[in-house]
Amino acid sequence: MKKHNFSAGPSILPQEVLKKASEAIIDFNGLGLSLIEISHRSKDFIAVMDKAQALVKELLELPEGYSVLFLQGGASTEFLMAPYNLLKEGGKAAYLDTGSWSSKAIKEAKNFGETIVVASSKDKGYSYIPKGYTVPTDADYIHFTSNNTIFGTQLKEFPGGDVLKVVDMSSDIFSRKLDFTQFDVVYAGAQKNMGPSGATLVIVKDEVFGKSGRVVPSMLDYAVHAKAGSMFNTPPVFPVYVSMLTLEWLKSNGGIEAIEKTNIEKASLLYDEIDNNPSFLGFAAKEDRSNMNVTFTLTDESLKDKFDALALAAGISGINGHRSVGGYRASIYNAMPIESIQVLVNVMKELNK
Repeated sequence: MKKHNFSAGPSILPQEVLKKASEAIIDFNGLGLSLIEISHRSKDFIAVMDKAQALVKELLELPEGYSVLFLQGGASTEFLMAPYNLLKEGGKAAYLDTGSWSSKAIKEAKNFGETIVVASSKDKGYSYIPKGYTVPTDADYIHFTSNNTIFGTQLKEFPGGDVLKVVDMSSDIFSRKLDFTQFDVVYAGAQKNMGPSGATLVIVKDEVFGKSGRVVPSMLDYAVHAKAGSMFNTPPVFPVYVSMLTLEWLKSNGGIEAIEKTNIEKASLLYDEIDNNPSFLGFAAKEDRSNMNVTFTLTDESLKDKFDALALAAGISGINGHRSVGGYRASIYNAMPIESIQVLVNVMKELNK
């Protein structure tokens, strides 16, 4: 039976990417050696790293003056790397609190200095994106999460002002066309739209290196990793390679502009069913709904066993909501085909019969 993988992450990857990656595990570039057993400083892997970094810059239309890093530790390590590199002694960090991951980032920042929350949607269970807040002009930076995987909300507009902007884009990077020059630091775990878990993409405007004035441990210093070309220590070889393949796949299918149109179509198909089917109710405020993570609940919990059974029979996997929210969550990242969305919609319709 064909499986329809709606997992929030690690998540679905294109089939052609998985095929190429599996071949490289056995024999990479005709070397008679596996990708995961060659030196990360060999010309074969350096070419992979160079291409992956170049594809990031090309797809996101990054100008000169930005460094692309492939690091480890996930977005959770970036929660502390951002203040370490940007928050000055005696300075101030500003945060927008829109969910579990932003609240964890806030917790880490508080270990480095004054940290203020400019706005929060915690009052309504993170079901919306705050608006009308003011970013203090004396902040060293403003941090925000572009897409909230657990709660299914997404920023449609970003904080303005002249302060440095740090964005966690773990769950929607490469999914929509944006002007990335508005950001100073962008970070994203690979395991949503780019590759398997184990790699973290970090994009840093070169101007911010050394901004905090602190003595930063080498492994947590953006400038150190940039100078070493993401080779300061052994990089996550396999995740970087799969990310390169996924970015090649994205480019060959029309790039960000094309995938954004597809993502809007997929999300609209599913949200239309949620809004028009009396058995379901969307979790997030309509104007703030995510095109990556669609969260919803049943209006009648007595239908849960029936719905779960129908989904299982249809080959649907990974739609249970996060344990902190409950209900259901359909993660429809770039690699999710619209055919799988239609299967889920059909199951939802079947529940009403």
